Amino acid sequence: MRFIRDALPFWQKLTDGERRLVENSLMARGYSAGDVIHNGSGDCFGLFVIKSGQVRAYITSESGKEITLYRLFDRDICIFSASCIMKNIQFDVYIEAMSETETLLIPTPVFKELNESSKAVTDFTAQLIASRFSDVMWLLERTLFTSFDKRLAAFLTEQCGINGGNTVNMTHEAIASDLGTAREVVTRMLRYFQTEGMVKLSRGKITVTDMKKLRAAAL
Repeated sequence: MRFIRDALPFWQKLTDGERRLVENSLMARGYSAGDVIHNGSGDCFGLFVIKSGQVRAYITSESGKEITLYRLFDRDICIFSASCIMKNIQFDVYIEAMSETETLLIPTPVFKELNESSKAVTDFTAQLIASRFSDVMWLLERTLFTSFDKRLAAFLTEQCGINGGNTVNMTHEAIASDLGTAREVVTRMLRYFQTEGMVKLSRGKITVTDMKKLRAAAL
């Protein structure tokens, strides 16, 4: 229980009864890489906190094209898995585990009760939704107004930072899904990066050979 007490910003402002309600309702769930945790607005199981691992939130077009909205890591909280308690959410957000991921879940009925009874929880929910939509607006701005070479360079730099090294273990198809484009576009740009000496390509892996130059390409 220590983890959930530290992870929930509103914990100290809950009443004793509300804390017991959370503790008695918590559910542990584990996911493997590639598992779809949340399958759009029709799937509303509650608020979950990531104990370990990584997930991504994404949307899909009618043609099946995906684009990643944001990623969540250890101690991050996912709000869109409880989207049914939020009014005026009119689009489907999907959530996928990107690695072995352990979570703690506060079921929808419990979170809904807390959201209605505790001002601290209501304020937290509003702030978290605002933060997530800020992430989405930042992505929209980059997608509309930033050239693809800069977006791809920034993506590779970010992934190296997440992995703590100079390699990105992703297929061109997976990168295309993340960035909302076609695999051929990713492949073409990666080959250009390779000719410029920024990366080395191999099957399912991209090795950054000149991080300074790659970072400059992202600016």
